[in-house]
Amino acid sequence: METKSWNKIKDEIYGETGTERRDELDRDFSSFKIGLLLKKAREEKQLTQTELGNLVDKKREYISKIENNGGNLTLKTLYDIVEKGLGGKVKISIEI
Repeated sequence: METKSWNKIKDEIYGETGTERRDELDRDFSSFKIGLLLKKAREEKQLTQTELGNLVDKKREYISKIENNGGNLTLKTLYDIVEKGLGGKVKISIEI
């Protein structure tokens, strides 16, 4: 039995990088990773979702949604959460 890499499996199921379906998968996964990173940072700061929400004027449910999905997160909200709420800094890179 041949062992396949994760990238090869994604290529076979979702198409190669650059196809609409694959790019959508990659964007969704990036959003998910952002949510996990925010949750980890919040926990390291020993803040509850409610406490973080209060710092950035958002409801606990919104913080939970971001941590579990990361989707529909504006850059302004990302900056607010990271800088105002967590005392960190956002670094974004663009690849062309």
